[in-house]
Amino acid sequence: MWRNYVVVLIGNSLSAFDISWEVAGVAKEIHIAARTVMDGTFGKQPAYDNMWLHPMIKDVCEDGSVNFLDGSIVIANIILHCTGYKYHFPFLETNGIVTVDDNRVGPLYKQIFPPALAPRLSFVGLPWKAIPFPMFELQSKWIGGVLSNRFTLPSQEEMMGDVEAFYSSLETFGTPKRYTHCLGDNLVKYNNWLASQCGCPAFKDWRMQMVLVTIKSTLTHLGSYRDEWEAQHLVLQGYEDFIKHTSKQVC
Repeated sequence: MWRNYVVVLIGNSLSAFDISWEVAGVAKEIHIAARTVMDGTFGKQPAYDNMWLHPMIKDVCEDGSVNFLDGSIVIANIILHCTGYKYHFPFLETNGIVTVDDNRVGPLYKQIFPPALAPRLSFVGLPWKAIPFPMFELQSKWIGGVLSNRFTLPSQEEMMGDVEAFYSSLETFGTPKRYTHCLGDNLVKYNNWLASQCGCPAFKDWRMQMVLVTIKSTLTHLGSYRDEWEAQHLVLQGYEDFIKHTSKQVC
């Protein structure tokens, strides 16, 4: 069925990468619509003969034709949205204390606690472009420590001041509200801050290096990035750290 399909993907982050490479092996054509491109290169992509990268979509017509901003047109059978998530909490009633505005959930102290409702209400897992599971663990440890009175939060006023300063910094750098929960280059700093609050060790260098190697691999080995691994030494470093950690626990 897929052999005759033309598929358009909207988005150019990790989900779009994964899906495009999987579908390219069975579909007739893959066309990716991206808001930004890392190296600024649109057009036919390496590794596959049936994959093209375009700027964003201008409009879509009833006959299935997709018009891109560069003037190119394709007739699509399927359009897949790889555009991330919209935060939506229909079950949560806070009388307007916590809101979702242009995908900003707030106000939240350190992406977790609403100052006016802390520590009774907290959020785990909102940040994106992160190393997710270690972050979830650290967030949960901090929340658990606060709820058990092992850790103390700043006053409501101090937390709100921190939130306002954070929002102000985003505005200064022209960062849209919808990127409030994007960690990106700040992910290590954020995780290490959480670790310091929980009394946990900071992220080891090998962890961040492993992330960077993985990202590089996806870009340089488009068709085989899952099979091409050039960082076995980082795995060994991680294993050594694990042994040290478990040894300390046993002692």
